[in-house]
Amino acid sequence: MRQPTLQPFQQSRRQFLVHTGGVGLLGLLGSAAWEAQAEQFVDFPFANGRRELVTNFPQKGAMLLERTRPPLLETPFDVFDKGVFTPNDRFYVRWHLPDIPSVIDPGTFRLEIRGHVRQPLSLTLEDLVGTFEPFEIAAVNQCSGNSRGFFDPRVPGGQWANGAMGNARWVGVRVKDVLDRAGVNAGAVQVRFKGIDKGVIEKTPHFMKSLTVDHARDGEVMIAYAMNREPLPLLNGFPLRLVVPGWYATYWLKMLADIEVLDKPDDNFWTTKAYLIPDTPFANVSPGQQGVNMVPINRMLPRSFFTNMNDGAALKSGQTTSVRGIAFGGDTGVARVLLSSDGGGHWKEAQLGPDHGKYSFRRWELVESLSPGAHKLMVKAVNTAGVGQPDHANWNGAGFMRNVIESVSVQAA
Repeated sequence: MRQPTLQPFQQSRRQFLVHTGGVGLLGLLGSAAWEAQAEQFVDFPFANGRRELVTNFPQKGAMLLERTRPPLLETPFDVFDKGVFTPNDRFYVRWHLPDIPSVIDPGTFRLEIRGHVRQPLSLTLEDLVGTFEPFEIAAVNQCSGNSRGFFDPRVPGGQWANGAMGNARWVGVRVKDVLDRAGVNAGAVQVRFKGIDKGVIEKTPHFMKSLTVDHARDGEVMIAYAMNREPLPLLNGFPLRLVVPGWYATYWLKMLADIEVLDKPDDNFWTTKAYLIPDTPFANVSPGQQGVNMVPINRMLPRSFFTNMNDGAALKSGQTTSVRGIAFGGDTGVARVLLSSDGGGHWKEAQLGPDHGKYSFRRWELVESLSPGAHKLMVKAVNTAGVGQPDHANWNGAGFMRNVIESVSVQAA
């Protein structure tokens, strides 16, 4: 990956912290501001697929409303055609617990590092920005249930289309550096991360996720205080967010406030009961299948999408047409993107755009000249580990990890 450009934070740390203070005190404007007023509607091709396009969530532009509390906002797909980095105000939102602080004062906020360490730490935002080496990485954040609405048979959960994902330049500090300052004791097994959000009922389990010590200290897992060179939006986790490149977003804790080093395996609800997948290729099982070993969800799979073609598009036959989109390799880089204009009978290799790092979206494009008639365009990505998208959609009861080859039907005349 090319070396990140960190000058904006090295040269204007004080200005950044002032800006951060303004974000923290902006707040979420109270729950009344979350009562959505639809500008227009978008209809997706699955049951109950109508979504309101709303504009009145704090620090957000036009977003597709999945749910108000806790907020689930999907990125309209045309946003992904405008660049490989998703603007902060159009970046999707997914919270698990509804009691989210409406205001956070960055001056009093503390990140606690505790547990099986030599020296517990209580770090201010200024400590993190000013006393640790800044780290930047481009990485896709994708909800485990992205595209769940397309599962057949239907499954419970947020019925996302394909927009529960986004790509950003994340800036912050390595978890490794923070843990090294605290000093991890011998015998440490896992590192558990917890945010500030809570359930309405007191007995609701706090949302917490764990990584092995080695994973947490791999030099890529990070604590982000900025995305796309700006402070995190409140709804995307201000003031701090865990970033776990190449893994599904359930691990990317928002409003991160507590890091605990454990000397035994984590047994909290969100690790042992929730976000489990079949231990099978592509997490695929048959509806009703029994006796399947279940494991915590983990690495992302490769995906690719069309961004300038929709089902039913009318194209001019015999004229060259630019077909383009985005792809990502999951837990590694994109090696190839292949396009078919005859329903998978023949494949051509698309041209890849600039490489912003192995965890980032990557633009692809291919110029096609279509003969008159109906065409089924298909696109598939193959990552640098040789893993490609499957021909048939996977299925599991939680609606996780869909990554089937995408297709659109067009008419050339």
